[in-house]
Amino acid sequence: MSAAAVATAPSAESTTRVQAFLAVLYRDVYVTGRELPAFLAQVILQPLFLLLVFGKVLGALGYTQNGYTDVLFPGLLGLTVVLTAIQTLAFPLVAEFGWTREIEDRLLAPMPTSYVAAEKVVFAMLRAFIATLIMIPIGYLILGGIPWVWSNVGWFIAALVLGALVGAGFGLLIGTLVQPQRINLVFSLVFTPLLFTGCSQYPWPSLDKIRWFQIITACNPMTYVSELMRGSLTPDVPHIAPWICVVVLLGAIAFLMTIGIRGFYRRAID
Repeated sequence: MSAAAVATAPSAESTTRVQAFLAVLYRDVYVTGRELPAFLAQVILQPLFLLLVFGKVLGALGYTQNGYTDVLFPGLLGLTVVLTAIQTLAFPLVAEFGWTREIEDRLLAPMPTSYVAAEKVVFAMLRAFIATLIMIPIGYLILGGIPWVWSNVGWFIAALVLGALVGAGFGLLIGTLVQPQRINLVFSLVFTPLLFTGCSQYPWPSLDKIRWFQIITACNPMTYVSELMRGSLTPDVPHIAPWICVVVLLGAIAFLMTIGIRGFYRRAID
């Protein structure tokens, strides 16, 4: 075999892998487009009602202080990006490894197992981006305007990407380690603490008078997504320094992805 043929073979194989990856990703995106109303109802409904009740109704009744929306809205964006990524990965992955066995078709595609896991993560991130960006005009409609410091758009993009990766890491972890019959229980046990200890409704520095709860929230990666969102959109609100949030989130992503990918390989081989 000539040297040119040897060099061309790996290149052709690599191209085939990329094409297979993009084809699977396109299929998932296409299915989401066809089921858009169901997708929006799944990922937007809860943040929407939290924003409506806490940001509009309670404010109109005088139960929240002026400026509370500056605290709430960035936190709800953080909540949306993380939970959407979790939901996109966890439930379908449990089903595919459990009873539908759809994952077998993906594993038979002409691409490595790592590409299959990566496609799941990328797809979860795309859905998280869409859901979060949709919440921005919704915030305008409900609140009559939203706080935004455009000079910090770089931090906002960082919060969006890192939040989606954290959610995808959680989803991969849950989807590969949890048995199908226990997914509803586990998701309830994970979802509630993430929601109420992720600083989506209050800034982390304000908890200094409740030290024990401040320590608990510091252990939740979603706290740093919410705080990074606040630092980008409403920097005048007390928040954790953005660079600290980025460092912690990178560590959390590395930890979650490492365990999640190992679990994915184990389930794929089984």
